[in-house]
Amino acid sequence: MTGEAFYLLAGVWALGILAVFILAIRLSYRIEARSPDLTNRSGFRRKAMMFHTITNMKVARDEETQAMRRRMNWLLLVALAGFAIMGAGLHMVRAGG
Repeated sequence: MTGEAFYLLAGVWALGILAVFILAIRLSYRIEARSPDLTNRSGFRRKAMMFHTITNMKVARDEETQAMRRRMNWLLLVALAGFAIMGAGLHMVRAGG
């Protein structure tokens, strides 16, 4: 595969992984809305409280919320692995191997 083709594929790959990351963020907001201790009552928009939802801090303990949290963690692992694979591929292309 030529370098140009790989960079095009890497761009498409990055967009796909970015979409997975956005799905995880959206799930985090849904988890926060279901968790009384994480609900945003200020009236102002705020960033997703990903650290809390990843580590299960102040998250509602009902089964449906916990299932959403497990799915979000899985999506984050997919995004992390996807970017690691892309980074390794870019490194290989730049090294000429």
